[in-house]
Amino acid sequence: MMMSRLLAAILAALLIAPAAAATDAELAKLARASGTPDIPGLKIVWLAPWGDVRSAHSWRNIIVHQTEGPAGSARGGAAEQSKNPTRRGVTVWVETDGTVYWAVAENLVPTHGDGANRNDNKYIDNRPTYRQVVRDNSIGVEFAGNYPDVAAGPTEAQVAAWKILVQVLRARYDIPLDRVYAHNWIDYKDARYCEGCWLAMLARTWGE
Repeated sequence: MMMSRLLAAILAALLIAPAAAATDAELAKLARASGTPDIPGLKIVWLAPWGDVRSAHSWRNIIVHQTEGPAGSARGGAAEQSKNPTRRGVTVWVETDGTVYWAVAENLVPTHGDGANRNDNKYIDNRPTYRQVVRDNSIGVEFAGNYPDVAAGPTEAQVAAWKILVQVLRARYDIPLDRVYAHNWIDYKDARYCEGCWLAMLARTWGE
């Protein structure tokens, strides 16, 4: 089950149809828009529309999370986050079918991460992250659905959405590629699996 799901996701990452995605210039323009723009290749449910990007919080990093909720849980998690934006959770949620829920106004800071407490250099060099890549400067993206097998990995649809979404987030907030982090890279997490690691690695592999 785990291997077939990961294989499908890998194929999706390699075979996304070019016609479904915007050009780099078009995507960069859309990423700086206000309101609820239609972004080719993404289905976004806007619980909190974008404002003027110049008024957004100063996001300098992206942290990729995964939740143990079952398929369908992103919608509920995003709805609860929207009602109480600073609760434990994130700004952006991604469902197993690839639907993206923008849950929180981009000038508000949800509670996520554990204070960047990893300093063992297990996955990356933690010198620039230890106690530095925290909720106040990092926008969080939560991928739902790794239940009951936490090691199952993201779905094909989630990977396809992430390939576009990470470009949008980076372009909107001018975040360098090397500041896309897995939750497990910067915090000590569940030993059963590496939370967000494969998704963050994919983002860095896709490059600019």
